[in-house]
This record gives sequence, C-alpha cells and structure tokens, in this order.
Amino acid sequence: MKLWAGRFQKETDTLVNDFNSSIGFDVRLYRQDIAGSIAHARMLGEAGIIEAGEAEKIVEGLKTILADIEADRVEFSLDNEDIHMNIEALLTARIGDSGKRLHTGRSRNDQVALDTRLYVKEEIPSIIGLVLELEQVLVKKAKAHLDTVMPGYTHMQRAQPTTFAHHMMAYANMFKRDVTRLEDCLARLDECPLGAGALAASTYGVDRFMTARELGFSKPTDNSMDSVSDRDYAIELLSALSILMMHLSRFSEEIILWCSWEFKFVDLDDAYSTGSSIMPQKKNPDVAELVRGKTGRVYGDLLTLLTVMKALPLAYNKDMQEDKEALFDAIDTVELCLPVFAAMLDTLTVLPKNMSRAAAGGFINATDCADYLTKKGLPFREAYMIVGRLVNLCAKTGDTLDTLTLKDFRAISGLFDEDVYDALALKTCVNQRKVYGGPAREAVERQIALIEEFTAQRAQ
Repeated sequence: MKLWAGRFQKETDTLVNDFNSSIGFDVRLYRQDIAGSIAHARMLGEAGIIEAGEAEKIVEGLKTILADIEADRVEFSLDNEDIHMNIEALLTARIGDSGKRLHTGRSRNDQVALDTRLYVKEEIPSIIGLVLELEQVLVKKAKAHLDTVMPGYTHMQRAQPTTFAHHMMAYANMFKRDVTRLEDCLARLDECPLGAGALAASTYGVDRFMTARELGFSKPTDNSMDSVSDRDYAIELLSALSILMMHLSRFSEEIILWCSWEFKFVDLDDAYSTGSSIMPQKKNPDVAELVRGKTGRVYGDLLTLLTVMKALPLAYNKDMQEDKEALFDAIDTVELCLPVFAAMLDTLTVLPKNMSRAAAGGFINATDCADYLTKKGLPFREAYMIVGRLVNLCAKTGDTLDTLTLKDFRAISGLFDEDVYDALALKTCVNQRKVYGGPAREAVERQIALIEEFTAQRAQ
C-alpha cells in the first residue's frame, strides 16, 4: 500500500506508476535524504514532538538503511515512487510504527527541496576543485612558454603578436570567473528549506534553526512557500555550468584548429587522440570535439529547467520533478569533461617554431610600425595610412615589413631609420606591451602570480 493511499479507493494504474515514479533517477539522493531525515528526527525528539527514545530509534534505523544501501543490499520499489517514500517504507518495515512518526511536521515538498539543495551544495565544491586543477595546468603551460611568440587573432585573421603564455592566461581568467560564479551560487543556496512543509510550514513547534545547523546550512529559508517552490539555485548552477562549458568549448575549438595541419601549433598526445577506421594518417582531436559537443547538452539542461519553471504558480507542482534529470546530467557532464580536458591540455606538445613562423606572416607587427612613427611625432592616423601603404607594397612584392629595405621605408616616409628593424622584431613587439594585462613577459608573470594566489587561497 502506498504511504499516501488513505484518500484513494483504487490502486494506481501501472502506467501511472511508471510515469509518476522518480526512483529511477532520484535514487542518487539517498545520502542527502537520510541526512535530512536524521536531522529532522533529532529535532522532533529535541523539541518534544515525539519521544526522545523514538527519535533515537529512527536515527539508528536510518543509519542501518544507509549502510545497507551503500553495501548494495537494498532493492527500491516503483510502488513507493521516489527515494523519500522508499526510505520511509524501509524504515517502517525495520523499526515498526516508530518509523511512521518520522514524517511528522514535514512534507515531501520540503524534503525534496532539501535533498536537492544538499546535493548541489556538495557538488559545487567538487566542480570548483576540478576547475582549479585545470587552472594549475594553464599556469604550468604558461610558465613554460613565456617567450613563445604566436599570432593573436581577431576575426580569425592574424592581428597582433602575443605569446602562448598570454593566451593561456586569457583562459585562466575565464575559468577564474567560473569559480567565482560557482562560489556565488553556493553562497546563495546556503539556506535550509526543511520545516517549510507542503507550503505553509507546520502546526508543530519544529525548530528550523536546529535542523539548518545540523545539516550545515547558515540559516533556514525565510518563506515557506518560496522554500518548496524555489529552484533558482539549480537554474543558477546550470547557468554557471553553461558558461563554464562555453569556455571549455571555445578552448576546444582553438585546440582543434591548432592541431590541424593548417596551423600545427600543437600536437596532441596519442593517449588523448583517436584514429580513423579507414585513413591511417589521421590523428583526431576527439576529446576536444566531444567537449565542444557536450556543451550543447548542458545548454539544453539549462533550457529544460528554465522552461519547466517559467509558468508554475506557487507553490510546489509535479512539473518540478523534471528538475533532477537535467540537473544531474549537467553536473555529470561537467565533471566528466573537466578532468579529461585538463589531462589533454597537460600532455599536448607546443610547437614554438610553427607559431613563430605563423607570427612572421600576416603583418601582425603593422600596429607596432605605426606606433614607431607616432613616437617620432607623427599623428597616429597619418602613421596608420603610411603603414597601410607599406602593407600594400608588401602584398605586391611578396615581402613582409621586416624584409623591406630602408630605402623602401624611406620612399614612403623619411621618419624611418635603421632602428625600425628592432622595433618590428616580434619579440620587441611583444615585450614592449608591458601594460597591465598585456603579453610582455613581466606582465604575464604578474597574471600567473594572480592566478596562483587565487588557487592557493581556495586550497586552504
């Protein structure tokens, strides 16, 4: 018999049982559900709502159920619909009528709200830890390539010279923001919904502050209706994870480009590549491609939950059962992608000569040539026009700015002198950009130090 069967004269149709049941996916909340029930039972005993002895009996019974679940000795039933009712039914079967007192002063509505919050509260630090491990790989790569010059791009056209270290630090700063977004989400969800009941709390004198403390929350939620109908924290997490996956996807796209023969800036380790079933020469960047593809999956999870919640009146509605599969899938996907991506990045080989060769073409020192003229007193717009004429000349002759003769330079402007060649050297172009945040070695070293400080603070 179902725990809620008193009102009903018929058995639930088997089709409805299957359709209504969530035990197939919310079973992963068993630890959180038992933790919440233990806290609730202790509070009931402490507040004198049930006898202290019964409360202790419930707590001990729940502990044995937890041990049996983790030892794979428990079989869950579809008839009991969800993890909450399965555990309550198991408890009652083990300890008798005392088990029926556990649900005093609470509802499945505040129960599921609690379980999901607890789950997210536990998963966010794990995800943050994985992002910080990726940050360490980025720092390692950057330190090894402070002087590895490469072309920077805008519009996928070679634009200005930078370094591989500077490029790595760009992603390090993206992932730094991801960490802070996850931390913000964690701080906002740190309120306990237990005791909110179905929507209007309880006539029993439940101590919500006690259960919040027992479960490691900073405080109870402030409004019982909001407590059971809120999924903002889940949407916020999925939003943060979508942005994180977007960053991984952008990085993946660059790695895919860089390891192609058209670029050949990096070479992926064999352990993080795959081959072709028909083309023996192929070395495919499947890890990066899968990360790029799985980003769409996480976006879908976010849109699922936004769509489920967009028209729900207060308070709880069964639609909200659809939150868990999307939430679990996004968390699982991110936790799958981060470590393999970090390992792929850690093991890839950077090819500095190819980067340098690419940087030598495409006139990426053109802005520096214009800056050279402005430092000699020419207005920038005039300098811009002169360098444009030089580039046009090079395009006709097949030269680069570096290979033009001084005579060529002076034919267009008498301000050019022998020192122009030093000014146009790519390492000079990079290391003159000492502005805070720039690609010069000393500027990138500051960026690395900031990321190291950021990660060290969170390791304490």
